[in-house]
Amino acid sequence: MFNGKQVLITGGTGSIGSELVRQIITQSPKVIRVYSRDESKHFQLQQEFADHENIRYLVGDIRDKDRLVYAAKDIDYIFHAAALKHVPACEFNPFEAVKTNVLGTQNIIEAAIANEVEKVVSISTDKVVNPINTMGATKLLSEKIISAAEFYKGSSRTKFCCVRFGNVMGSRGSVIPLFIQQLKKKLPITLTHKEMTRFMMTIEEAAGLVIKAASMASGGETFVLKMPVIRINDLAEVLLEDYLDSGSSESHPGIIKVGMRPGEKLHEELMTLEESERAYENDRMFMIVPGRNSKKSLPQEFSKAAKKPYASNGAEPLDKSQLKELLKNTRFI
Repeated sequence: MFNGKQVLITGGTGSIGSELVRQIITQSPKVIRVYSRDESKHFQLQQEFADHENIRYLVGDIRDKDRLVYAAKDIDYIFHAAALKHVPACEFNPFEAVKTNVLGTQNIIEAAIANEVEKVVSISTDKVVNPINTMGATKLLSEKIISAAEFYKGSSRTKFCCVRFGNVMGSRGSVIPLFIQQLKKKLPITLTHKEMTRFMMTIEEAAGLVIKAASMASGGETFVLKMPVIRINDLAEVLLEDYLDSGSSESHPGIIKVGMRPGEKLHEELMTLEESERAYENDRMFMIVPGRNSKKSLPQEFSKAAKKPYASNGAEPLDKSQLKELLKNTRFI
């Protein structure tokens, strides 16, 4: 897919963005442009890929349209992973979330059309489904304008699609690194709610499925990755048991309940009932087409999905042994 192609990854030094770099670089692209506003993370990524001469490191913000238009020159594929993603931060800084997640995405669209980019793949989140927080609302609007870009683009060849998934295990700012840090510092593990469930997937699987979805997109689709479900309480208990079994001679205060944070849901959703009416599926993902009467041709391996929502409280969570196995395969970013 990427042999000889030129790829731009916004948020390219983040958890998903950097993993996309790792996987795409194996397919002999002509160039990968890593676009990020964090020069420290740029430096870290440069050390990892010091032997690769076909990676360019561009410091920039997606709020800066002119910079984006220049960065997208001669690009074939854009993977848009830049976002303000932390729920509490967006709750207390809502317009900053709008500037990045909404206006920044519109800048991506404008830059792609101006440069006749072949395909734009925008990374989305389970928070967009029935959003109750600022982050989810802004990312939902981001999805909407990506889908609408198929009509907005006029005669441009650019195809736009979204890939929606839940939590990535081991990513920066996620719950697993937080729990591990609390264990190392002999602090209580802070559990928001005992019954809370979440979709979870390793970062390698998530990035691989993003690339797979990109290869199938014909324009306007939202791809929803099928993900394992875990109880956050089980996760905390497994990590604590592993810590105690490691032979630590010091006692640990254990797990404490601190209550749910502003804008946080007890369970997450990845697809609504209404969306399922125009959804198709294979064994790894759903594909929501732009309209119920869409005439787009579908990949052969997809069949009509059942009419039902896809939510973390509607699936059997992993048991502790399965969760331990998933943790073994987790790489922390």
